[in-house]
Amino acid sequence: MRVAVCQMNAGGGDVPENVATAVRLLEEAADGGADLAALPELWPANGSPARMRETAEPIPGSFTDAVAAIARARSMWIVGGSVAEAAGDVVFNTSCLFDRDGEIVARYRKIHLFDVDLPGEPPLRESALFSAGEELVTHDTDLGRIGLSICYDVRFPELYRGLMTLGAEIVCVPSAFTEVTGRAHWEVLLRARAIEEQCFILAPAQWGPWGRPEEGRRTYGNSIVVDPWGEVLVRAPHEGDGVWLADLDMAKLQHVRQTLPALQHRRLGPVC
Repeated sequence: MRVAVCQMNAGGGDVPENVATAVRLLEEAADGGADLAALPELWPANGSPARMRETAEPIPGSFTDAVAAIARARSMWIVGGSVAEAAGDVVFNTSCLFDRDGEIVARYRKIHLFDVDLPGEPPLRESALFSAGEELVTHDTDLGRIGLSICYDVRFPELYRGLMTLGAEIVCVPSAFTEVTGRAHWEVLLRARAIEEQCFILAPAQWGPWGRPEEGRRTYGNSIVVDPWGEVLVRAPHEGDGVWLADLDMAKLQHVRQTLPALQHRRLGPVC
């Protein structure tokens, strides 16, 4: 099975241009033989809370319609990164899974919101815009069961243990990881989640500057695919739009789970 992680920079604020870039990358993934392609977090626009609220739209909407059209035309599964979803008076950071007919078959609203004060950067407050989701989401496909998560979620292993308990074999982590935290933690966190849950991790990411230029904000890039043994199958560079392909061996997943049956040896359930 071939998968593709799509890397792009949506920080410039030009929504039509970002949509065109995402469509182009998905087409490139399809041309490369991808059965499953994934976009990064907030690919239509990545900016200030005011700008994001302005561009938020319901699901389905024009953003998800553009992704659905590619899934349908190219008969492939797509994890549509995430978009700012307008739902009544609130906005969610939402990831959708599209089947080969272009139907939205699963929808995940980001549970963990990134409210931090990083050294050398202005404060980040996702909660100033987004409301938090509450549900874990997986969906069975002809490729395997796919689990959905978004960016900051990766720091909360209980979410991934929950996805594994629900049967996830491939977990997607579309992200716009900051450059500061990315340099320190990006790869190690993703490899840890893959090793702990003995699953494949697909992490398409944004790269480069975003927000007001004087704030100096940057996302980390380095989109990555990791196998259940923790080996990096493919990794994008720090900067640049593009598509990176990897072949997943589902037999290896079963082999890892059988020869190192840590998931069967669990003795503790959820602990408060």
